[in-house]
Amino acid sequence: MATISVFGGGAWGRALASAFRHKNETFIISRKNLNLPYQITQEEAQKSDFFIVAISSNALPSWLSTSPLPKDSKILVASKGITNGLFVSDIFEKFYAQATPSFLAGPSFAKEVSDNLPCALNIHSYKLEYAKEWLPLFPNFIKPYANDDVIGGEIAGAYKNVIAIASGICEGLKLGNNAKASLVARGLVEMSRFGQFFGAKEETFLGLSGAGDLFLTSNSTLSRNFRVGLGLSEGKSLENILKEIQEIAEGIYTAKEIYSLAQKHNIYTPIAKEVALIIQGKNPKESLLALMNR
Repeated sequence: MATISVFGGGAWGRALASAFRHKNETFIISRKNLNLPYQITQEEAQKSDFFIVAISSNALPSWLSTSPLPKDSKILVASKGITNGLFVSDIFEKFYAQATPSFLAGPSFAKEVSDNLPCALNIHSYKLEYAKEWLPLFPNFIKPYANDDVIGGEIAGAYKNVIAIASGICEGLKLGNNAKASLVARGLVEMSRFGQFFGAKEETFLGLSGAGDLFLTSNSTLSRNFRVGLGLSEGKSLENILKEIQEIAEGIYTAKEIYSLAQKHNIYTPIAKEVALIIQGKNPKESLLALMNR
């Protein structure tokens, strides 16, 4: 039986810790008291065989700068997003150049994973043998696949949160299912275009990490980013929306990062652009109608 330590006490970190406990001795590490019998300290986690990082992407650089992870750790990264123009793999490369972490992606709501409902996920790594080490550790209700397109998995996992915000706005404005389906389909093309610019494989965006995660996140109130979109469509402030959600919605930060990178590299990303502008105060209805009429 392997020993796994999960860093991150948010909904996703708690769900992963619960899931991996089915087959492994699994612990969770968080700055807040989670009132869980398997919560341990960073020092106690040092002896683990495997480590899962479920820290929000914008907090990763500061966390990794003082991280307790051994430098040769077997790491599965469950963080999604872009920070200061860097993808999550870039951030890990900066602090753990000698490690080859794997990256988790695919359609998976934390609540459903916590409820032991079935799903399929991708484990992305530059070295497939590293990804394959994780496969037998997953519980029976999760079917994992090894995949070597790290940048594709990362971008798909981050970008779909932005499209989910747009989809939530579309839903909240009652523009109809036809409009929402058109928006999400265009979103898939947009994130694939963006990903391929940075070297991702097109097929990654047609599988679990891309289309699978996008369609899930863009069509349910279980999605924090979808709910952000709903709130924005109602004229609520981001501050009040996040108070209601009580969790981080990565798409808010990712939209700004994608828009900045797209401007820098001249990549056509109209949905990400409009979401970034809405977050900065643009009228949501004006943005969505402009997208539908382009």
